[in-house]
Amino acid sequence: MSEEPQTPSLPPTGAIENLSLTATTENWFEYPVRAQPHHTDYGGIVWHGSYIAWLEEARVECLRSIGINFSDLVALGCDMPVVDLSLRYHRPIQMGMTAVVRARMAEIEGVRINWDYKIQSTDGQTLFATARVTLVVVDRDKGKIMRQLPPAMKEALARLSAT
Repeated sequence: MSEEPQTPSLPPTGAIENLSLTATTENWFEYPVRAQPHHTDYGGIVWHGSYIAWLEEARVECLRSIGINFSDLVALGCDMPVVDLSLRYHRPIQMGMTAVVRARMAEIEGVRINWDYKIQSTDGQTLFATARVTLVVVDRDKGKIMRQLPPAMKEALARLSAT
């Protein structure tokens, strides 16, 4: 007996395997995007780096929506660089298409802040990408990771996790 050939598949990425298409939208910040020509390659497909820019834009706008402006963090002497990024592409977005970047702060582990993302069609039926981004809080003057979040930042992020 011959065995049927199996279709190769990628193993799940641990950091993003738990993001499901059927999860509710509660606690997700929604940031609409449209694939403009400058987001695409010569074939009219969104270039992979554009997705990363959209993740950043959604995170910054999510924070702004609860009263945390990035300029305020800088004024506190903080920066939040990305230290880990896991991104899985499920389906391509083509030039002219609209999508929604859904972002939420997943957890805070000391000074590490994890964010989850889903980029979906506006009707929520098509999943284009999932991601997890980890940031750390850095003292801008010293150039070192802070031992704890500044109190003002901790209070503001607590509001985000309560929404």
